[in-house]
Amino acid sequence: MTERLDWADPTVREWDCTVVWSDPADPEAGIVLDRSAFYPGGGGQPPDHGVLLWEGVQTRIVDTRKGGASPGGELYLLPAPGDPVPAAGTTVRGALDDARRSSLMRTHSGLHILCGTVFRDFGALVTGGNMQPGEARMDFNLPELPSSVGGTSFKQALEDAVNAEITADRKIVARVLPREEALAIPTLVRTQDALPPLENPEIRVIDIVGLDVQADGGTHVASTAQVGRVEVVKVESKGRQNRRVRIRVVD
Repeated sequence: MTERLDWADPTVREWDCTVVWSDPADPEAGIVLDRSAFYPGGGGQPPDHGVLLWEGVQTRIVDTRKGGASPGGELYLLPAPGDPVPAAGTTVRGALDDARRSSLMRTHSGLHILCGTVFRDFGALVTGGNMQPGEARMDFNLPELPSSVGGTSFKQALEDAVNAEITADRKIVARVLPREEALAIPTLVRTQDALPPLENPEIRVIDIVGLDVQADGGTHVASTAQVGRVEVVKVESKGRQNRRVRIRVVD
């Protein structure tokens, strides 16, 4: 199993590690490291990009695949087409694309703030979502959308409420809890249709202190203030039951 540096410290951008499995003759088989800060993707958050530096050579990493038959780990880093592949046993230095990772962390945390705010104010569960650096969408089970909230349009009221939570500078804490303890949290699962894998003996939980607690495997900033500011770009209907909220994260 690859040691997950992205879970231990999401601020890590460079680190030394060793290739434990690769097939230089088949680059698409991937590269397994003993330690990796590359987030492999999942939960709507796309994978990190970056490079491996070794023996004066650079290998660009453009994707990650989970699983596979090869020994030594479960995260297979995929090199850019045509880039060389370091052999097993090679000492390499990993480096993430900092701008991409940092933007994705802010965006992911912004989505959790949005999710917690909508759940608190309207009791709505999430029915879908996706993100790219700096922008994202989240779908909610909101059959009846209020035309206004306190005399303000729903769109503007939601944006104001989310940014109030950002200004509150709430801590964002990642914890790994025993399964039974995690499942005792009433708000652990905020998705209506698809459940995250909860059968593991331990479950990773993201806690926006005082606002939102849920199971999550992604990377996040340390406090809501680090998100910056969220713009609610659009609120659209997606069927009779669902509303899609599109956001943009800005400085």
